Amino acid sequence: MPLPLAGKAILIARPRRQAEALAERIRAAGGEALVFPALEIEPVAPDAQARDVLSRLGAAHLAVFISANAVEHGLPLVRAAGGWPPPLVAAAVGAATVAALRAQGVERVLVPGQGADSEALLALPELQQVGGQRIVIFRGVGGRELLADTLRSRGAHVAYVECYRRGKPALDVRPVIERLQTGTLHAVVAASGEALANLVELLPGPALLELPLSVTHANVARAAHDLGFRRVQVAAGGEAGLLDTLIAAVCRDD
Repeated sequence: MPLPLAGKAILIARPRRQAEALAERIRAAGGEALVFPALEIEPVAPDAQARDVLSRLGAAHLAVFISANAVEHGLPLVRAAGGWPPPLVAAAVGAATVAALRAQGVERVLVPGQGADSEALLALPELQQVGGQRIVIFRGVGGRELLADTLRSRGAHVAYVECYRRGKPALDVRPVIERLQTGTLHAVVAASGEALANLVELLPGPALLELPLSVTHANVARAAHDLGFRRVQVAAGGEAGLLDTLIAAVCRDD
């Protein structure tokens, strides 16, 4: 019995480290995983404001990490500032971020039971009555303001530690362009609107936009539609859900 992705090549437009778990699943299903990190994550040295926030982390009630990248680049700053305060509770937007926190020894983590975004986090009972609380959000440079704005509207004192930035890497695009021209690329996976914008710039033309695209959030799907992608599906259930969505998409093409 043939494997479900046999003969299929999937482009994974994620940072290399974050792409590997899905790449292994694709290979196990018989497919070819092409890791094409259209988004580069770079650490950011803390400015004076961030250093002040980190120095007073022991007075905070909650530390929110908006992604696994925030954990990877934020916790070294915490350690450099004196370490994780034992009473401090963390919050995370999804399973990958929780796993990253626990892998680094942070065990007390609030996480939504359903959903993996700011809206789901804000729906947690623990974040309804936060008047007077000090909350620190670890994130990349820029990004959505919904989480901070809503917590402030509920009376919390919110500060940011911006610990990484997103950029467009220098990549050899020729092998991927050749696959697009020869029809030997069958689907795309991306995790953010920024990655998709970089991808469209790096690989211009209609062939990319006609491929099935799998994403994990409705916001990314909306960005994809705005960029011109025509076959966008939102996967649920983490890496396993992404694999199921990919298999369904490429099987429809057979």
